[in-house]
Amino acid sequence: MVKEYLFGIFTDETKLLRSVRRLRGEGLTVQDVLTPYAVHGLDDAMGLRRSRLALVTFFAGLFGLILAMGFQFWTSAFDWPLNVGGKPANSTLAFLPVTFEITVLIGGLSTVLAFFLRTRLRPGAKALLLEQGITNDRFVVVLEKGHPHFEEEKARRILMETGTDAITERSIVYE
Repeated sequence: MVKEYLFGIFTDETKLLRSVRRLRGEGLTVQDVLTPYAVHGLDDAMGLRRSRLALVTFFAGLFGLILAMGFQFWTSAFDWPLNVGGKPANSTLAFLPVTFEITVLIGGLSTVLAFFLRTRLRPGAKALLLEQGITNDRFVVVLEKGHPHFEEEKARRILMETGTDAITERSIVYE
């Protein structure tokens, strides 16, 4: 499948933010914005929803907490009860260090796994370089030409008015 894109290339992040807000404000759909580093306020300008990765971390950590407490309680109170120093077998304070470690481990590993699954990053994945220098010092606004809300003349005018350094077009073949 071949898709055609229009790139607005910027060297200043404030101009980039202004351009993204203006493009969206005038009804155009911004396909993506590529930056060499995180730009504060870009998510709001693009209208992106808040990431649900924190929920994955929370629920995986909660699972780790329940698993660690349950396993320690089961082994200490039911499977192999030992009287250590006269303490009760189900003393939850003694379980806290291991519970904390298991909670953090399962929460962290689940977050990394969910991130890789969501972003489709895997070993051997072929990187798609849309424009030279994107990861160095330039900011790129990507507009898909085949999108139903795309108007090329309007997009070019807005990009020029907001201070783009260059406008390029490119066709990309997706496998």
